[in-house]
Amino acid sequence: MKQRHLGKNGPLVSAQGLGCMGMSDFYGPRDEAESIRTIRRALDLGVTMIDTADTYGTGENERLVGKALNGRRDHAFLATKFGIVRDPADPAARAINGRPDYVKSACEASLRRLGVDYVDLYYQHRVDTNVPVEETVGAMAELVAEGKVRYLGLSEASARSLRRAAKVHAITAVQNEWSLWSRDLEKNDQLAAARESGCGIVAYSPLGRGILTGAIDSPDDFASDDFRRTSERFVGENFRKNRELVRHVEAMAARKGCTASQIALAWVCAQGEDVVPIPGTKRVKYLQENVAALDVELCADDVDALETIFSPGAASGNRYADMSFVNR
Repeated sequence: MKQRHLGKNGPLVSAQGLGCMGMSDFYGPRDEAESIRTIRRALDLGVTMIDTADTYGTGENERLVGKALNGRRDHAFLATKFGIVRDPADPAARAINGRPDYVKSACEASLRRLGVDYVDLYYQHRVDTNVPVEETVGAMAELVAEGKVRYLGLSEASARSLRRAAKVHAITAVQNEWSLWSRDLEKNDQLAAARESGCGIVAYSPLGRGILTGAIDSPDDFASDDFRRTSERFVGENFRKNRELVRHVEAMAARKGCTASQIALAWVCAQGEDVVPIPGTKRVKYLQENVAALDVELCADDVDALETIFSPGAASGNRYADMSFVNR
């Protein structure tokens, strides 16, 4: 497995990680046994970066990841997040909490669910605009001093928030959605701020929530509880336009003898040695396909062609129904 440093002076991790959210939430039916097999197979293949969050399945995803890592904790670079608060009685409701006391209690709860003594990387999942980011990161830094957390990260934070946070404690990684059809961070100063601060960039949803695999031909194919049924980019004319864009990826994949997924992941990896994509899957088959993308090489002309087709803003529809919760 190829490896990359997470940031300028950060730890060495696998060049591709595994996002575990869909194993417990948002993407239709769950299969715990297959999900655990997928995580363990990832470790067998040398994937070290395992990503979860306390909000995924309202804690169930952390419990699942903990089961999968039982006896193999030392093989994983374990990342989790806090800050998005959900009401089990109303799963669609969201709140953001960055208060220092909440940071501490959320970390303790995550450690219990995961069954571990520490996490390698602890992210603030979304910046709380009602709490100065310096106060939140200050509380996170205390967790580092206590040995409960090794490194700190921010997810979907604005360039301004990152620069402020980095003055309190080193930020090892920033996690943002980044793929051919989600290139916001390239134009809103987030990428520049991350590199200026020496942070690693962890790209979530590098397959565009599945669209870039080429396997989705109709949103009607989604399970009834799959959130993509109501996501702007997967509805009506937006879906049709976005699916047409993907045909260019499929054409390049055919020429190179690989899959569309592998082209999309290779593009993310080609954005720099400081970038680690964390494609999510809950099946061993797709995990192995994703890992094989590390062997796909794109030349400069390939990258240019893809970036011309998928210029920033080319995708139709917003990433989220409420974009106020990102770039805060």
